[in-house]
Amino acid sequence: MSSLSPKALAVDDASDLDVGKPDAAKAAAPASTRSVNRKEEILQALAAMLEQSPGQRITTAAIANKVGVSEAALYRHFPSKARMFEGLIEFIETTLLGKIEQIIKQHKSAETRLKLIVQLLLVFAEKNPGMCRILTGDALHGEQERLRERVLQLFEKLEQQLKWCLRERKLREGKGVNDEAALANWLLASCEGKIHQFVRSSFTRLPTHHFDAQWLLIKNALS
Repeated sequence: MSSLSPKALAVDDASDLDVGKPDAAKAAAPASTRSVNRKEEILQALAAMLEQSPGQRITTAAIANKVGVSEAALYRHFPSKARMFEGLIEFIETTLLGKIEQIIKQHKSAETRLKLIVQLLLVFAEKNPGMCRILTGDALHGEQERLRERVLQLFEKLEQQLKWCLRERKLREGKGVNDEAALANWLLASCEGKIHQFVRSSFTRLPTHHFDAQWLLIKNALS
């Protein structure tokens, strides 16, 4: 990972969605510019290690070595490894929910909204392999339970957004499905499955592979 600054991605083809690397200035509250820079380095190191060492548990000693500081210096910026993971989870949540809000504001068609939200989740995952290990829980084995609860809450928020889009479609466009909750759950489960495949394949099976063909199947379910 060379940078924590988001890469530019276009809304209609997911290239206009800034869903790249985390900006620690947003992910973790700064005490000073120097402190923010160091926090950014630490989060960058953690994200890079999650990507470069799939399946391995990461220690604070290893993170400190990656950043080039002592463990004591590491703890001056983050009181625990859990807080480092929380910084990345906060980045994921802020990025995804913020982009979903933009999609909803910019597009009135519910089908377009749904397509772009699903595409957003898959593109974000593809551009942030290390963070996929957090989303799947793979990197959280042996860590504090509250981290898994944070990830669970994030997925619940994403599912609520999908459900809302489906209900809006029925109200605004007069196009409904028998069970919006079931379809929203299926859409999110499809995304989760692609992310799990990505992690399980050591990041070789890309989440966006077959997207266009698979969206046609989803589109049929919407009709």
